[in-house]
Amino acid sequence: MIPSLVALELRRAIVEYLSTTFAIGDERTREALAAFLADPAEGIFRGPYVHVRLPYRSVEAGWRSPLGWTPPGFKPFMHQARAWERLSSNGRTPQPTIVRTGTGSGKTEAFLFPILDHCRRAQQRGERGIKALLLYPMNALATDQAGRLAQLIATHPELAGLTAGIFIGNDRSGGGTAGRNLGMDATHLIDSQDQLRAFPPDILLTNYKMLDFLLFRGRDSGLWVENTPSTLQYVVLDELHTYDGAQGTDVAMLLRRLGDRLSMSTPDRPLGTATPVEHRPPSGPEPRPPKRWPSSPPVFSAHRSTLMPLSVTTS
Repeated sequence: MIPSLVALELRRAIVEYLSTTFAIGDERTREALAAFLADPAEGIFRGPYVHVRLPYRSVEAGWRSPLGWTPPGFKPFMHQARAWERLSSNGRTPQPTIVRTGTGSGKTEAFLFPILDHCRRAQQRGERGIKALLLYPMNALATDQAGRLAQLIATHPELAGLTAGIFIGNDRSGGGTAGRNLGMDATHLIDSQDQLRAFPPDILLTNYKMLDFLLFRGRDSGLWVENTPSTLQYVVLDELHTYDGAQGTDVAMLLRRLGDRLSMSTPDRPLGTATPVEHRPPSGPEPRPPKRWPSSPPVFSAHRSTLMPLSVTTS
């Protein structure tokens, strides 16, 4: 594919589409519209533009990771290191955290590596049950993350034995697909719903609508049977900025139900000892969480080559 030729063809197609859409009968007017659309100075096309993106600041020499495991040779950015320090359970208590960084800044690594490190050590202690719950607003996001997680676990021998599953869609009684993968490999997670119910994974990916069903349907009770009040250590909300208005209130109540279902909730922490992790892109206004959102953590934002402290208000 040659970008310049593709761009030229795309421009022609757009001009043709707009010219025919308006269906102007007068030929001179139609030609004038086409000329206007394709005009290099006043038309609808601009550019080409070059987008210069400065690198994110990496950790300083001599920095020591708070995690017991990270991929060999991985050098984190400063905002990832800050997230690891808050989220690590390696000899410390994880702290509720919001990661707000740009596209391509490594938000996934900021929370996923501490989760994998925790699950690895929990497995060595013989702990069973769901230890991390990752919630996504759309199935497409969950599926994309599932592929990355599967490859990560498969390619690092230190993570051998960890299990992760994705629970989306409906099973046979509700239509749709229940998934066919009973095990994991480098391309997929466990997605057989019967398998997930019978053998709860260490890490579960789902969406907030499906979690609503998983908390009250009797046939899904097997997912939670291994969990004690302290088993679930991480609850991750992807794309936090989408949970506003009535939907934000619904999700806040859903998380309270999760805490009650697993006997985790305390008067001051609806999710008990679980660590809420939220992340979203830096563009747009700050989210306004519903009153008594399950977590009110400090927030930090990673911009190019800098790290800026922020704050969250809950009202």
